[in-house]
Amino acid sequence: MEYQHPEIARVAAELKRKAADLPDKQVLLRDFQLKSLYEQLRILPPEQRPAFGKELNQLKQELEELITEQTVAAQALAPIDVTAPWDLNTPPEKRPRALPASLGSTHPLMREMSVILDIFYRMGFSAIESRSLDDDFHMFTSLNFPEGHPARDDYDTFMTTEGLIAPAHTSTMQHRVLKANKAALEAGQAIAMVIPGRVFRNEDLDARHEHTFYQLEGVYVDKGINAGHLIATLKTFLEAYYGQSLEVRTQPFYFPFTEPSFEFALSCPFCQKQGCNVCSYEGWIELLGCGMIHPNVLKMADIDPAVYTGFAWGCGIDRLVLMKNGIEDIRHFESGKLEFLRQFS
Repeated sequence: MEYQHPEIARVAAELKRKAADLPDKQVLLRDFQLKSLYEQLRILPPEQRPAFGKELNQLKQELEELITEQTVAAQALAPIDVTAPWDLNTPPEKRPRALPASLGSTHPLMREMSVILDIFYRMGFSAIESRSLDDDFHMFTSLNFPEGHPARDDYDTFMTTEGLIAPAHTSTMQHRVLKANKAALEAGQAIAMVIPGRVFRNEDLDARHEHTFYQLEGVYVDKGINAGHLIATLKTFLEAYYGQSLEVRTQPFYFPFTEPSFEFALSCPFCQKQGCNVCSYEGWIELLGCGMIHPNVLKMADIDPAVYTGFAWGCGIDRLVLMKNGIEDIRHFESGKLEFLRQFS
C-alpha cells in the first residue's frame, strides 16, 4: 500500500521492516512511532486532518492484517513443552533451542548514546567514560564543595562502608579532564571533552525520576570563552539531535562549581511552544544545568583563571531519549520489560 503523506510512508516502511524480525507483531500497534502520528494528527490544521487520518487508519489496518497472518500461522505450530527437563544428559536433539541472536537489539539508551556522541565528535569534542565509584575529593572537594558545605546535601547519593561514593553526577571526572589536558591547553589546544556515564541518586521514584540514570557532562576551556559560547554549543547540539530549529533560554541558578550558573531550557520540539503533555503545557522544557567553570575549580587543576575560562554542563541522557521518543515513564529504561525494549529492535 502506498501512502501520500511522507511521514506516514516513512513510519509504514519502518514498521514493516521491524515486523519481519518480531516474534510478536502485536507490539507494532504500541510502537512509539505510530503513537507519535496520532499525536501529530491532533495538532494538524483542520483542513489537513481528513486526508492524514484516512491514511493513518489504513496503516493501522495494514498492521492488524500482519498480526492476523501471524496468529493463523502460529496455530499450525506444534506446542512446546516448557516444563521439559534439560540437563547435560538430555540428548541435543531433545534440548530446547536457544533464541537466535538476531532477535536481540541494542538498548535504546546505548543506541541514542552513540547518536549523541557522534554529534559531539563532529563538533570537535572527544569523549571519556565516567566512573561507577569515586572518592570524596573528585565528587566534592575538587568541584568547590568545601567540607561541611550545605550544597553537598543536594547530592544525596550512595556510599560504601569504605567511604567510596556512587557518583551523583559525571562532574566527578571534571578535575581529571582538566589535569590530564593542562599541557595541551598551554600549548594552544582547547580542552573539549564530553563525559557520558551512569549516576546514582537517592530519589523518590516517579515517571520523571529514577535513582539510576545516565548523564552527559561537557567541558570546554580555552582563552576568551564566555557564556555565549556555552549557549551556542548546547543549541547546536540540541538542534542536531532533534532535527529542527529550537529556541533556547537560560535563567540564573546555583551550582558550586560554576559561576555564573544557569538552568537551560529549550522550546518544546513536539508542540512548537503551543503546549502539550511533554512540556506540561508550558511550551518550554527545562533540560539541564550549566555555567561558566568556577575559578576555584580551574585553580584546583593548576589552570590560571586569569588566562583561561571555560564552561561546563550536565544533561540527563535518559531525559533526552524520553523526550525524543515520547516515552511516558523514565523507569522503563531500567525495567528490563521486553514489551518496551522490542519497540526499539
